[in-house]
Amino acid sequence: MMRALALALLAVVATAPAAHAASPVGMTDGFYVDPNSNPAVWVRDHAGDGRQAAIKANISSKPIARWFGNWSGDIKPAVSSYVGKTGTKLPVLVAYNIPGRDACGGHSGGGAGTPEAYRNWIRAFAEGIGTRPAVVVIEPDSLADFNCMDNAKIAERTAMIKYATEQFKAKAPNTWAYLDAGNAQWVPAATMASRLDSAGVRNVRGFSINVSNYHTTAASTTYGNAVSGALPGYTKPYVIDTSRNGNGHNGEWCNPGGRKLGTPPRTGGGAEMLLWVKVPGDSDGRCGKAPNVDAGKFDPQLAYDLVYGY
Repeated sequence: MMRALALALLAVVATAPAAHAASPVGMTDGFYVDPNSNPAVWVRDHAGDGRQAAIKANISSKPIARWFGNWSGDIKPAVSSYVGKTGTKLPVLVAYNIPGRDACGGHSGGGAGTPEAYRNWIRAFAEGIGTRPAVVVIEPDSLADFNCMDNAKIAERTAMIKYATEQFKAKAPNTWAYLDAGNAQWVPAATMASRLDSAGVRNVRGFSINVSNYHTTAASTTYGNAVSGALPGYTKPYVIDTSRNGNGHNGEWCNPGGRKLGTPPRTGGGAEMLLWVKVPGDSDGRCGKAPNVDAGKFDPQLAYDLVYGY
């Protein structure tokens, strides 16, 4: 009798769902400011540079997402260590390691070597967060960057992203995860809604818009509402990357001139949250105003120009 009862209790525990999901915003006190972001490190190391004060006041002191990819080493301890440093503040992380990353753009190529390697990586990413509060943007551009991929590659990528949503749902219950949905002028809203649905957006909080791009918050909000409204039988909230959209989009996406910092991170603002996902001052690639700066590398002149709209 006692043995049967014990076995029954074990069965209940084994099948119990993950801890009840809570709002990471409610669990924390504002967004985390990363003291080791690229601009923060540059500010510390260049006290005598004439651009330092402006970059410190306007960029390095603001909450900026931390990107994780194949450069991050063993991903579970890397993520766990980062989230563990944030105290009562809410960290924003970006998972950026899909195989064939930036397949059509080419400037940020790389990613996990195989779908199996990616599944192991993204599972460990979610495990690294665990029950702690966080916001995660999942694979920028990955659902928009289909135009140079065949149907088999598209299906393979969609399956990987859906697996990612399942991992965050199961292993990071207090994380708000957002599947990336490109930007306001990339993929028609109804098409993107179908892609998000196929990729498991039901499993996560919502989707992200304008990551590493320049479209205005107003244009992004219009697009986000259209995407959400086109989802089949349900809606989802979304977040907007406002890191470089202060002067809007001029038709160029790779280190264009005349762009400006946007609204600093906050909840609300037309979307669920306005975030600085792209690190202001990090290059888009060897192009535009920074032809000799690799994608993801910090350039102080790019950062300084964003402060003033140069």
